[in-house]
Amino acid sequence: MASLMDDFMEALEKENGEYERLTQISYEKRQVIIDGNIPALEELTGREQEITSVIKNLEKKRAEVVRDMSIVLSKQPEELTVTNMIAFLNKQPNEQKKLIDLKERLGNTLREMADINTQNETLLRHAIEMVEFDLTLYKSMRQAPVTANYDRRANNTGERLGSGGFDAKQ
Repeated sequence: MASLMDDFMEALEKENGEYERLTQISYEKRQVIIDGNIPALEELTGREQEITSVIKNLEKKRAEVVRDMSIVLSKQPEELTVTNMIAFLNKQPNEQKKLIDLKERLGNTLREMADINTQNETLLRHAIEMVEFDLTLYKSMRQAPVTANYDRRANNTGERLGSGGFDAKQ
């Protein structure tokens, strides 16, 4: 059982390291979004996908370890949450402390990553709104309204204003 617990904590430790890398990329992404640097954003997204793939593999390994632990402990895998495992380790204070610390670090990392991703989402939403505003403004400039342009006999010519919005002839 001790080696299974070591394998479990090792998988969690590696997952935390990968989530920390993702968090760092999220911080880099914030500045890239602010700068509007699309190529850099694409590069960061590619790095994120690589890390996500590693995390998926670590989660599979952790799930296998939990399955093995459930057989040894005669429990259902769903019962073997980190909190429950901490309680199971009450006779092994060193391992229990390691798992408690690991749980706290992982929780802090995930909260930090969620916070920065929420900020990035807000920045992206604002960037999209600005692009939509610019497009609408550009379209409205290209489709200038018919103005009251009169010729010498005071007849409305029905001409549109130029693309600049100012007619120097008037």
